[in-house]
Amino acid sequence: MNAENTVKTCCERAVAALYGGAVAEVQISKTRKEFEGDYTLVTFPLLKISRKAPEATANEIGIWLRENCAETIGNFNVIKGFLNLSLTPAYWIGAMAEMRGEPNYGFVCDNGRAVMVEYSSPNTNKPLHLGHIRNNLLGYSVSKILEANGCNVLKANLVNDRGIHICKSMLAWLKFGEGETPESSGMKGDHLVGKYYVAFDQAYKAEVRQLMAERGLDEETAKREAPIMREAQEMLRRWEAKDPEVYGLWERMNGWVYKGFDETYRALGVSFDKVYYESNTYLLGKELVQRGLENGVFFRKEDGSVWADLTGDGLDQKLLLRGDGTSVYMTQDLGTAVQRHGEYGLDEMVYVVGNEQNYHFQVLKLILRKLGYEWADGIFHLSYGMVELPEGKMKSREGTVVDADDLIAEMVATARAVAVEAGKLDGLSDEEIAEISRMVGLGALKYFILKVDPKKTMLFDPKESIDFNGNTGPFIQYTYARIRSLQRRAEEQKGEGRVASAADFFDGRVPEAKEIELIKLLTEFGGVVREAGEAFSPAIVAAYAYELAKEFNQYYHDYPILRSDVAAEDRAFRLVLAGEVARILARAMGLLGIEMPERM
Repeated sequence: MNAENTVKTCCERAVAALYGGAVAEVQISKTRKEFEGDYTLVTFPLLKISRKAPEATANEIGIWLRENCAETIGNFNVIKGFLNLSLTPAYWIGAMAEMRGEPNYGFVCDNGRAVMVEYSSPNTNKPLHLGHIRNNLLGYSVSKILEANGCNVLKANLVNDRGIHICKSMLAWLKFGEGETPESSGMKGDHLVGKYYVAFDQAYKAEVRQLMAERGLDEETAKREAPIMREAQEMLRRWEAKDPEVYGLWERMNGWVYKGFDETYRALGVSFDKVYYESNTYLLGKELVQRGLENGVFFRKEDGSVWADLTGDGLDQKLLLRGDGTSVYMTQDLGTAVQRHGEYGLDEMVYVVGNEQNYHFQVLKLILRKLGYEWADGIFHLSYGMVELPEGKMKSREGTVVDADDLIAEMVATARAVAVEAGKLDGLSDEEIAEISRMVGLGALKYFILKVDPKKTMLFDPKESIDFNGNTGPFIQYTYARIRSLQRRAEEQKGEGRVASAADFFDGRVPEAKEIELIKLLTEFGGVVREAGEAFSPAIVAAYAYELAKEFNQYYHDYPILRSDVAAEDRAFRLVLAGEVARILARAMGLLGIEMPERM
């Protein structure tokens, strides 16, 4: 049940009955807090057909609504051209009863759309870091939100497992590794390979400096001439030629990385339905480029490289194949897009990729359309801002990133320390403390990242995220745990003969103003889910969850539930209301990938 839609329908009936005309859209919004009312009708767009002043039009509609929609509309007041409508207590009680009868409340079953969401997309030359965490959390949450909107969602991961950057780690391991393995070093495989990516960069910079000092080369020339970079480029050519020695090393080191990635994904609580590998899809991409070349869509330069000329579309020329025949990112993205659509006939393809790739995806859609793929219009780039720290930006090559595994462990440890200090874990077993600490630490991390609009660059502060007060994950989790504690105590009281069940005491009840505010918030959940799906924004769900938790805590402060002087019917109704708040909080936070502890 959506109260706003109900009010809108009533207002449309009123306009049709009073003025016999139709308007493009009856404008309904929530009444501003400084005015009395639940929803507000803006009358100005109606004046052409009412042919009356704004106040007169509002009063006329208000009277009609009160007489003809009496079961829904109680009182009204007019402020200039704004008609503020208050819904009846009976309406809100009915809304709550209807809500309780819907196990899937707020979600849509099936809208017939097939959507693939690609996220994570790591390189196999380094471990996942804080930037990857935002990517993974966004992708997983958007997938959950689209599922809640009735989409058939496939969660995909495209692993960047080939290219010059992969060869850099491989070459550095050959030069400096002395046969080191995850087993011999005690390091996770992705961390070990990342160590050699940093080692390559250090050796490369040293060679560049040496060439500049000894041969007087400028920096750009020195970078091209550096022996270790030339070796890496030769290794890439050998890899594409399926050289057994290079290919075997590639498979071995990637195997180390995949095992490490899987551990991180499990700890973070994200998963995938389908994993693609660029080492497979780039071949199809090269075929597409060759086909486009033959059909005159692309052109070849004197050095043998293949390009797309997009200058007529206001862009530039885009490299698709290097002169030596090796591919670039665009090549494999073309192949991957065509393969996916062929496999699943997707209605939409959502790429969760940072905003530094905005141009890349603009070009990808344009090239696919030039190749004749009309479904390219269904590609959407969920462009998100970078994550920064109080200390500044992160750089993988220089080894200055915040490692995902370390951050997850730190968040869990911090959650445990804060909860112990606050006395929130007293009386629990070691196993319970460990599990609650995991839920709260991850909840803090996920909520802090997802509450920010995806398009915005964000500053991540671990200490701020773990606070049990304010707009944080632990605050919402604690609200849920508090309600679950109330429900357990109510069950105990019922066993002692006191009436504290969830029986219906709805008939004829006039809810308090704060109860109406809570019910109103609960009825808005479906609209929030829909809005978040349309905007691909978990931040909308996060803001709603916080508002609901905050509203409940204010309500509970003013209206005790299990105190001995509370009437049985009040106790029962408040328990039902609290239970619905807990249910919707859990559903909302579930869309963010956040688990809710039963006790804290």
